[in-house]
Amino acid sequence: MRTIIYNGKGGVGKTSVAAATARRCAKLGYRTVIMSVDTAHSLGDCFDVKLSAEVINVEKNLDALELNIIHEMRTKWSSIRDYISAFMISQGVEDITAEEMAILPGMEMAAALFYVLQFKDSGEYDVVIIDTPPTGETLRLLSFPDVSNWYIDKLFGLLKRMVSLARMTVGKVIDVPLPSREVMDSIEDIKDNMEMVKKILEDPENTTIRLVLNPERMPINETMRAYTYLCLYNKTVECLIVNKVLPPEVDGNFMKKKLEEQKDYMELIHEAFDPLKIMYAYQLQTELRGFEKLDEMADMIFGDSDPAEVYAETSPMHFESEGGTDMLYIKMPFIEKDDIELFRGNNNSVIIRAGDHKRTVALPMTLSDAEMLGAEFDGEDLVVKFKRVKESGK
Repeated sequence: MRTIIYNGKGGVGKTSVAAATARRCAKLGYRTVIMSVDTAHSLGDCFDVKLSAEVINVEKNLDALELNIIHEMRTKWSSIRDYISAFMISQGVEDITAEEMAILPGMEMAAALFYVLQFKDSGEYDVVIIDTPPTGETLRLLSFPDVSNWYIDKLFGLLKRMVSLARMTVGKVIDVPLPSREVMDSIEDIKDNMEMVKKILEDPENTTIRLVLNPERMPINETMRAYTYLCLYNKTVECLIVNKVLPPEVDGNFMKKKLEEQKDYMELIHEAFDPLKIMYAYQLQTELRGFEKLDEMADMIFGDSDPAEVYAETSPMHFESEGGTDMLYIKMPFIEKDDIELFRGNNNSVIIRAGDHKRTVALPMTLSDAEMLGAEFDGEDLVVKFKRVKESGK
């Protein structure tokens, strides 16, 4: 299953680009589904079709949905929602407020990621396209499998202790509702599914990210940061799509001045991101809405090529060994050495902080006792070095 994730700064046109890609894939015969994860849904507007929280057919070979976390909680995680609501009510929270608080932080992200797993398991689609929220929210979405298990372990441990305590206090009054077996099983399922989602997201041969930007300073800067952090989370960025490029034949002094400004920014984009593949979409004169306009955008971006093509299959993170030293390579463009911190974590891991983001990277079991020697840059790659502890007698 081919998975394409579109991301970019708010307002750069990533929803239109994602919709145009989905439309072109469907026309080429791929069984395609596009999912909007952005709470400010505009995917239906692009298709000029009313979408919902359920998967609906838009046209031949093309399905779509706009994620709604309230719908997901009611239909898929009702046992968890009911338990948390009951817990809140037992503590004096009103019914309506308790139901709202039952939507735990991160459940939107979990719901979106589980759809990816559902689509893969069903075998119903050839191409899955995800229209994401602006950059910051998307980074949380894609990093969620890495951090969710820690929280789930803490929650699961707390609930098990509550159940154990209840068994020890039989006959005594307990003013807190206990989780049912269904609740405990649901939490366990979430943890297991996250492991499978992580594998899908980090499969560079099938899952890639396309960054959408405009030829302007702020989107370029944000795209640089996004590229850095996506590499930290071991997600493969395969190309850039520069949207809203002015055509060379624009009229008027204002537009010509704007065109010259864009040319400077286009040079900056190439200097910064080459050899990453870069594609373009020109600014349309009319509103981008409906199939005809989406086809026009797809023609500009992809021409006669296949939009489901994988443009880069190299994972930004890998291990190498040389002369008794093990090295963790992480592609880290657009960041200074002073903005990176390294710590040896518990449970056979290393913690890497880059700018405002931090990730815990699990190490191979062969490096469980290895000494971390430090790190240095090799071009765009951050290289973390380890020395294995020699076994006694060898």
